[in-house]
Amino acid sequence: MLPESYIGLGEGELRERILKAKKRLGQELVILGHHYQRDEVIAFADFRGDSFALSKAASEQKNAKYIVFCGVHFMAEAARILAAPHQKVILPNIYAGCPMSDMAHADDVENAWNELGKKLDMKKVIPIVYMNSEAALKAFCGRHGGIVCTSSNAPRTFDWAFSRGEKIFFFPDEHLARNTARIKGIGKDEIQFWNSSTHQLINSQLLLWPGFCHVHTYFNLEQILEARAKYPGCKVIVHPECKEEVVLASDESGSTEGICKYVKSAAKGETIVIGTEINLVARLAKENPDKKIVPLCGIFSTS
Repeated sequence: MLPESYIGLGEGELRERILKAKKRLGQELVILGHHYQRDEVIAFADFRGDSFALSKAASEQKNAKYIVFCGVHFMAEAARILAAPHQKVILPNIYAGCPMSDMAHADDVENAWNELGKKLDMKKVIPIVYMNSEAALKAFCGRHGGIVCTSSNAPRTFDWAFSRGEKIFFFPDEHLARNTARIKGIGKDEIQFWNSSTHQLINSQLLLWPGFCHVHTYFNLEQILEARAKYPGCKVIVHPECKEEVVLASDESGSTEGICKYVKSAAKGETIVIGTEINLVARLAKENPDKKIVPLCGIFSTS
């Protein structure tokens, strides 16, 4: 809980206190701002980016004693994993969580693994956990010969897994898994949820956990069609956590960092419709005034 002395303070006074603290601590403090944070939070960030890039950047600040991660719980855990022993990671709101991450808990995944062991040779099953997950799941993958992936390197982790086994058990995001499977040429009939029948599991290459991102599954085909009608010639780019039909209907899909790079490298005057978290889209629009940046959500109605 916030100290009572902070409750009710105005924005100006809060800003002054933060700036004083930053000045007093100097290089002993590093503030990380995830891309999805609001501008008033990003304003104080020493680094901004996605969870892995921020965690890596923080660990490289050798003089930093305090790492303040303006993000959600799994991000702070990732920073703690990579941080040096003398560094302390602080999550400003200890209750800040990710609904998708909360869909897969270590005990449940462990139980699923044991159930799969009754049907399959688990020496041939390689677990892959998405970066957007609790630390206990990353540890689970380590114990069982698996790997942690990001939304940008997921195809490479599939290659890595298939060089070591015959099947992948992927969690928690089923849509990133499906979109990656399509890239790697895995057919729909070779993809099953982990609790499918023995016959289906034996004949599949990819076993899914039923998880999803509520932000990215909000986007749909109707929104893309409306965008193309309203902005003829526009480019549509979405995150690979979106449903497969949305990714297929878009011009590009990419991680958070990938979307940022796409916008930066786009030609002047280009119209880009983006399907990801709204704070990032608004910031990209502000920072790229020579292009027309439009959010896929917020303007178009859902079906």
